[in-house]
Parts: sequence; C-alpha cells; structure tokens
Amino acid sequence: MNHYLVTAIANKTYYDNMKTFKDIEFKTNPMGKEFGITSRTIFKNGYEASVVKSEYSYGGRDGLYELAVFKDGEITYDSPITDDVIGYLTEQEVTDTFIKIQEL
Repeated sequence: MNHYLVTAIANKTYYDNMKTFKDIEFKTNPMGKEFGITSRTIFKNGYEASVVKSEYSYGGRDGLYELAVFKDGEITYDSPITDDVIGYLTEQEVTDTFIKIQEL
C-alpha cells in the first residue's frame, strides 16, 4: 500500500471516531420550551461542549447555534478554542469546533 492511501485510511478512521453535530442529543431547555433546545456533549479528553439554540442565544433567531466549551464540568473561557461562547454557528461549524476540541 502506498503512503498516501495509508494516510487517507488513517485519517478517515480518525475522523470517523470523532463526535460531530449528528451525535448531539438535544433536549428542551429545562427552563421551558420558550428557551429552546440545549445539549451537552462529553469528549474523551475531559472537555465538553454545550450547544444551544433559542431566541435568546447568539444566532438562535437565525436558526444557528451557540457553543460553550467546558473543562472539568465548568465553562472555560481560556481554552485554545475560544475565550468566550461562540455564536452564529451552522451545523458544519459546530462539527468543526467539536473536532478542534477533541484534538486538544
């Protein structure tokens, strides 16, 4: 097998094992339906991501998502990913951010 094929197979396996937007299990916000949907995704490296969408979240009125990074169960504002929440994300941008978090 040539090097490029081996690398391509390894990369596919690597990314196939990553959590993506499709793995999110949204629930109605505990504060009520008017507060939209919320989720918490836990990664193997100890990081977590909270993804929400509501009329009050950044981008929610446009059908987009807001993401916060957590470490050890607490929101973190000093991760290599961001120093705040990230708003106005598409489903693909949530997946891209998930991959970055998992690569930490």
